[in-house]
Amino acid sequence: MSKDLVVLGIRGIPANHGGFETFAQYLSEYLLKRDWKVTVYCQVDGSGKIYEDEWRGVKRINIPVSTSGALGTVIFDLKATLHSLRHSATYLTLGYNTAIFCLFLRLFRKVNVINMDGIEWKRQKWGYVAKLWFWMNERFGCWFGNHLIADHPCIEDHLATRVGRKKITMIPYGAAEVTEADESLIEKYGVVKNKYSIIIARPEPENSFLEIVSAFSKTKRDHKLLVLGKFLPDSNPYHKAVIDAASDDVVFPGAIYDFAVVSALRFFSRFYIHGHQVGGTNPSLVEAMGAGCAIIAHDNKFNRWVAGDAAHYFSGIDDLSDFFENGYMDDDFVLDKRTCSKGKFVEEFQWDGILSQYENILLKHSGSESIDVEKADLV
Repeated sequence: MSKDLVVLGIRGIPANHGGFETFAQYLSEYLLKRDWKVTVYCQVDGSGKIYEDEWRGVKRINIPVSTSGALGTVIFDLKATLHSLRHSATYLTLGYNTAIFCLFLRLFRKVNVINMDGIEWKRQKWGYVAKLWFWMNERFGCWFGNHLIADHPCIEDHLATRVGRKKITMIPYGAAEVTEADESLIEKYGVVKNKYSIIIARPEPENSFLEIVSAFSKTKRDHKLLVLGKFLPDSNPYHKAVIDAASDDVVFPGAIYDFAVVSALRFFSRFYIHGHQVGGTNPSLVEAMGAGCAIIAHDNKFNRWVAGDAAHYFSGIDDLSDFFENGYMDDDFVLDKRTCSKGKFVEEFQWDGILSQYENILLKHSGSESIDVEKADLV
């Protein structure tokens, strides 16, 4: 039984971009300790030949791409898929955004497990052409993948309308538990322990930035709202609207990727505010629970399954503004939500249990026949 894994669909490791990269890093390190060989395809800026290197025992195959943006990602995914055909291994594809390329893996009888992520084609930020692309690729992923991973029961239910449930396994996203942090790391952002709340997300309409900032900014407060994310107000009208709606109590420090800093900002916050309206098990929400945060979350079926009693839920500006005026300052309420948050995290979202489930799925599907094209020159 093969214990070789090829990971496709991400920008690479170590994690510098988002949830899938973080997951791939944790999974790779976990599997290496269990005698797996792991190869991860990585996108690098620039031009030139494909080259290999190693990171903490993980084989990285680096593919230079000179094109930026979404088109560059598509080019990278195509090159990575074609190059990967030379491996005799089990495949894990993270996301379905270019699942049409998984047809090559199917034709070469490669065993490909796909994490289907969220319902990307429903996001407000995409135009009609992009939504059609994601809609089609969701179906390609369902057809071409040997097995599908859903990170949330609602995603599993959605995928079950495309394929049979036997082809789907529900495994949520995980996070590292944060039990302590360096308080000095938050000082440069002008905030004080327990006297600020935090948002960490991409500033897009479906993440409720405008609603949250508007509600918080209705009156002068003795607390800060720290809004992490990359804002481009000169070129993005939504970003400009969010910044224009902000009072002096709202701080925009930009995007922060330093794990220690982000962990400290979560750990010492009064609330983590999660405005995501669509998606499955969102990494940022689970990470907040891992830090024991009290949570304010948009009221939808995705967030309620993940956070449960750890969150206060809102549906719009008015009810969120009302909470900021009342329950927000209730210390007993905050303590209760923090206790619920950490308890649910420990029970359901720790990495070891989640990564073990992934390994079991990969082992189960690793015995299928594949064509070894080791010497093929496909790129």
